[in-house]
Amino acid sequence: MAQAWRCSGLRWAADGPVLTWVGGRRSALVRGRRVAFGVAEGGVRTCVGARGHACPARAGVPGRSTGARCEECARLDRAHSVAADTIADDPRPYRIYLAWFGPGLVKVGITAYERGAARLLEQGAVCFSWLGHGPLMAARRTEELLRAALGVPDRVPYAQKRAVRSGLPRSEGERAAEIAELHARAVALGGWPESLTPAPFRGADHVGVFGLEGGEGGGPVAVGEVTELVAGGAVGGELVAVAGPDLHLATERGVVVLDTRLMTGWDLVPAEGEPCAVPVREFERAVGVQDGLF
Repeated sequence: MAQAWRCSGLRWAADGPVLTWVGGRRSALVRGRRVAFGVAEGGVRTCVGARGHACPARAGVPGRSTGARCEECARLDRAHSVAADTIADDPRPYRIYLAWFGPGLVKVGITAYERGAARLLEQGAVCFSWLGHGPLMAARRTEELLRAALGVPDRVPYAQKRAVRSGLPRSEGERAAEIAELHARAVALGGWPESLTPAPFRGADHVGVFGLEGGEGGGPVAVGEVTELVAGGAVGGELVAVAGPDLHLATERGVVVLDTRLMTGWDLVPAEGEPCAVPVREFERAVGVQDGLF
């Protein structure tokens, strides 16, 4: 029987995206190479636990869950989380940013200063600009100010991000136009905390990093997205782009997007020539021997 692997998620390292595995192994994600794996026959997806600890109940979790945590572990994971706004005493400096994912899709957010742009890569931000930096609560108050005064959300659903990637504007200037205009409006607002240091607009573009520069409309045109993995199923295709947690795979069905968060909690085994045999939701058309698994 083939050795089974457990994925612990996609990480954006200094040299690009990597899949990480329980036990510490890492698999570099190189565009142009084949990604292929199967889900163990008779397998059940189980909770990945919380904050580095295994789920004591080894509870089953739904295949469509991107968190792969049972209710109790999800609660524990968010009990000490900046993203969930459950802590206010973190002494580290934080940055506030504007991120753009496609036409009309802009959000405001914060990230620890020491993380640099990692948070933006993880979210699949096509381009972004810093707004400023300062203590955590000053960054939070500025985030709330923009949400209230300018109507900028702090979340953009991944389904919306995927829907617009194939039709991105060709030039960096066009892609940065919305956040440039919003940045100007934001710095003109009164009421910024005195402890927050504003930052000038400097657009950073990730189209080349993600591999979204080719294809019709500026990116690889995806025909659908994997909705869940299933026991006995398989995924295989050439990697053409990686954006946030999403792999864009050229399969026999066309380019299919796989959210790698759906891989966690399953026992995965090597595969070679198998077709993409998992549930896929189609998008509306408006717009050799393996070393481990890869």
